[in-house]
Amino acid sequence: MIKLAIYGKGGIGKSTCTANLAAAFAKMGKRVIQIGCDPKADSTINLLGGTPVTPVMNYLREHDDEPGSVEEISKVGYGGILCIETGGPTPGLGCAGRGIITTFSLLEDLRLFEKYRPDVVLYDVLGDVVCGGFAAPIREGYATDVLIVTSGEKMALYAANNINSAVKNFEDRSYAKVRGIILNRRSVENEEQKVRAFAEKAGLEIAADIPRSDDIIRCEDMGKTVIEGAPGCEAAKRFTELALKLLEGDKNE
Repeated sequence: MIKLAIYGKGGIGKSTCTANLAAAFAKMGKRVIQIGCDPKADSTINLLGGTPVTPVMNYLREHDDEPGSVEEISKVGYGGILCIETGGPTPGLGCAGRGIITTFSLLEDLRLFEKYRPDVVLYDVLGDVVCGGFAAPIREGYATDVLIVTSGEKMALYAANNINSAVKNFEDRSYAKVRGIILNRRSVENEEQKVRAFAEKAGLEIAADIPRSDDIIRCEDMGKTVIEGAPGCEAAKRFTELALKLLEGDKNE
């Protein structure tokens, strides 16, 4: 089973990359779970036709009892992908990372993975802060591999470096390891050169190079991934190639 956490600076395109990767796996016939680990709870919206799933933390605030089944806190999206969002606290109150920890504990109680038996689990994680709850996917062993999304922008690369350093600390304890970088292009001057220099210094592979694409924007306006809405476009091809690469790597481990 592929258990992959996708990190990166806020606003860098993690959710776009995660959802398109999930859709690519699903199109290949894989059973996929995508768990959004961000208080914004918008990770899975483009797998669900633009209609969001109720986040777990919202459910817990609105009900006296915990859910009795996974179905109460999830929706099935494109290609049968099971979509879950952790959500977060009431704005201005509480710790956002706590929502991730609470959700993971609940999913264990509901025996999600035993019942659903996925081929692929993707965690879309806010990457500006790699501590506490936001480190749970890698610290608690839910994910075994990490992809870092970055552009050539200075602050995106700064965040990518922090994330890589944090994951390496966990790697020493036999937790997750960084599988590579997704270059999500933003038309920055000398962008490829900057990202390749960072990757070489960090000893990381650029696992995918996603072009800046109007197809992505157009599809997201329709509540879709490019895998669903524009399967013949270059961006869809790159996400499909990344999914195939990850599947091949999983076979060889």
